[in-house]
Amino acid sequence: MSLNRQITTGIIWSSIQLIIQQSFSFIVKLVLARLLFPDDFGLVGMAVVFTSFVQVFNDLGIGAALIQRKEEDLNSKHFHTSFWTGIIWSILLYTVIVLVVAPIAADFYSEPLLQKIIPILSIGVLASPINLVHKAQLTKAMNFKKIAIISNSCNIFSGLLSISLAFIGMGVWALVFNSVASIVIAIPLYFKATGWKPKLVWGKREFKDIFGFGMYTTGTSVFNNLISKIDYLLIGKLMSASALGYYTFAFMLTDILRSQLMGVMNKVMYPVYGQKQDDPKSLKNYYLKVVRYNSLIVYPIMNVILFAGEPLIKIFFGNKWSESIVPLQILAVSVMFHMMVSSNTALIRGLGKPKLELQLQLFKAIILYTPLIYAGIYFYGLKGAALAILVTKALSVVIAQYYLKKLVNISIGDLYNSIKEPLIATILTMLICQILIYFKLHFIFIILCVTAIFSLVYWVMMKQEIFSSYQLIKNYKK
Repeated sequence: MSLNRQITTGIIWSSIQLIIQQSFSFIVKLVLARLLFPDDFGLVGMAVVFTSFVQVFNDLGIGAALIQRKEEDLNSKHFHTSFWTGIIWSILLYTVIVLVVAPIAADFYSEPLLQKIIPILSIGVLASPINLVHKAQLTKAMNFKKIAIISNSCNIFSGLLSISLAFIGMGVWALVFNSVASIVIAIPLYFKATGWKPKLVWGKREFKDIFGFGMYTTGTSVFNNLISKIDYLLIGKLMSASALGYYTFAFMLTDILRSQLMGVMNKVMYPVYGQKQDDPKSLKNYYLKVVRYNSLIVYPIMNVILFAGEPLIKIFFGNKWSESIVPLQILAVSVMFHMMVSSNTALIRGLGKPKLELQLQLFKAIILYTPLIYAGIYFYGLKGAALAILVTKALSVVIAQYYLKKLVNISIGDLYNSIKEPLIATILTMLICQILIYFKLHFIFIILCVTAIFSLVYWVMMKQEIFSSYQLIKNYKK
């Protein structure tokens, strides 16, 4: 199968995975938001902040290293060594979480229940390394069909489990088991999908080969996690569990779509960047296409959240979530900025420059995110946290653009051309929706307006591209 066909196949199956996963996830969250309370979401948010700082060390960058390496540079011992290293390391990490992290978190937030929540929530630390090699093999082979089937099966099962637990009055535990079940259920499915079985083999040379790359990606993951969780940490400490629940809810409805879509594209493109690391022209074209298609999908959804978020929240989730509305709208704008750099870290890593990726994330975590978010929360509460996220995302675009120009010659003009259509549609939407809001028209008209504007702009400016994409999908089905 040609590389372009592999990419098309990977995107189609990963998109199917995303659509099913997000549709079902929305239904699950809708039900849980009705049955549970902001405090429940806040407690899990507090637990996740602390566990994630340890879990980020879980795979030592092994999966990324296996995928990035060329086939001729790998042998069977690399896979066996990776498996047993991951297992031993995960046992050590879980011990640290139970004996050290759980008590510290409970004391930090003055929430004793966290000492019970965190050990259960962290069972995935023990289970995920078992899937590590299998998932890396499927990703390297670009077999995203099997990954999609496994992921959707696990998410549907865990979603039904959490709803059942919520209905019988399990409260916060419905959210806890939702996170754990999907990882555990995936274990036998991944073994069946690859047919690969670990042997009692471990090589010192293979370990050094994998860990040499992985230590940088692990460091990057640490600072990525700090960037993504510092707002949760500070809101939970400086405000309350309820406030964190409101913020978590707003972030969940905006950023989860962004992260899932970016996850789909980066999962498909990372092995491609590795294969094409010596071809800057191809890398540039692939990267700009990722930014383009991510933005084409995400911008209209964020515009709906921005202009119709208030009535949608109140109707679907209830007035108890009204404190989430303003942060939700600000975060929607931040996501639109983030889409401009939606694949930059995957590209840098695929080029074999994990050290540069680590340095960039270190700078953003310490110099940008932590002080800005702290100041935002201290002076303006939840709204300030969301505004700080918006500012940091805008600054991240500038930083990423500087390095992308140096690495693969991507200019500001190239970036603008890749997001031109959704950007123009967004500007038109802002102008027209302000008029609709001024005259207090029903929010359904606003949603229809957003849909009509984006559809019209896409059709006028991208007619030929739409037909070409349709033909490509049609040929794939054949």
